[in-house]
Amino acid sequence: MRMITFRTVGAIAAAMLLAAGAATTAVAQEKTVMVGGAAMYPSKDIIDNAVNSKEHTTLVAAVKAAGLVDTLKGAGPFTVFAPTNAAFEKLPAGTVDTLLKPESKATLTKVLTYHVVAGKWGAADLAAKVKDGGGKAVLKTVEGASITASSEGGKIKLTDAKGGSAWVTTADVWQKNGVIHVIDTVLMP
Repeated sequence: MRMITFRTVGAIAAAMLLAAGAATTAVAQEKTVMVGGAAMYPSKDIIDNAVNSKEHTTLVAAVKAAGLVDTLKGAGPFTVFAPTNAAFEKLPAGTVDTLLKPESKATLTKVLTYHVVAGKWGAADLAAKVKDGGGKAVLKTVEGASITASSEGGKIKLTDAKGGSAWVTTADVWQKNGVIHVIDTVLMP
């Protein structure tokens, strides 16, 4: 039987600390974007980043209520147009509370999946698609309906099926399973 000495334990502990430090340094060296007061890390998935944003607590609660956490932690890739808390506050009084009720899960899921497009569409990709489309690009959402992207003043504008519009306020928040674009209004299918 081999004996483990304090020296061996010390060497193992030192190696573990160095490995942990290297991992921390690697994360710290990632190019992050600040959203809701938190750094968004490209090595993390959409959910692991979103839960840290103070501007997206309503969205995170809605994703949990709709049972979409595992989906958005999946491989994707996904492009998520993520409404802020202020965007949800623009909805008529009581709308969010109603959507978060268990009996509204199907409607909530429809609204949330309307904010997701399959693939990893960065701002440059969207701008190119808008240019190729003569000023507009129709994006099919995971929900099944479409949103229309356009560009005004160098900013991306999204128009929903009901004619409402949202602006991308923070673009290209890269994730390991996609990209998030923060928007200022909830889109409606």
